[in-house]
Amino acid sequence: MSRFRIERVTALPPAEAWRRLTDWPAHGELVPLTRTRVLTPGPDRVGTRFTARTGVGRFGFDDPMEVVRLEPPAPGRTGVCRLVKRGRVVRGRASFEVSGTASGGSLVVWVEELRVWGVPAVLDPALAAAGRLVFGRALDGLLRN
Repeated sequence: MSRFRIERVTALPPAEAWRRLTDWPAHGELVPLTRTRVLTPGPDRVGTRFTARTGVGRFGFDDPMEVVRLEPPAPGRTGVCRLVKRGRVVRGRASFEVSGTASGGSLVVWVEELRVWGVPAVLDPALAAAGRLVFGRALDGLLRN
């Protein structure tokens, strides 16, 4: 299983960073060739499901996800969101945490653990490097002021 971790510090207060990170369709707008569709009515909660579709036309794959933990940040408490990836191509877990900083901004920590169908374990380091690059750019876009 490929695992990677991304950390970002932003001037955004924790509630705003959280709001942006849980805007599931916005993720798809920032990942190349991807769009995200929420499958359950809002508001976000444990059990919220959405699918990220990556590809062009009929050539692509779905990455269905479900929220299994959702605890927004509050004063003195780190916000935690955990997702399970239930696709045929991509399986695993993703999570992010949002905590306040002394300056009033936020520290965001994003962790993914992925298994991609057809990709041998020997390529896990390359998959992690690609994940850090793609998801790091998406995270930067979500947190951009």
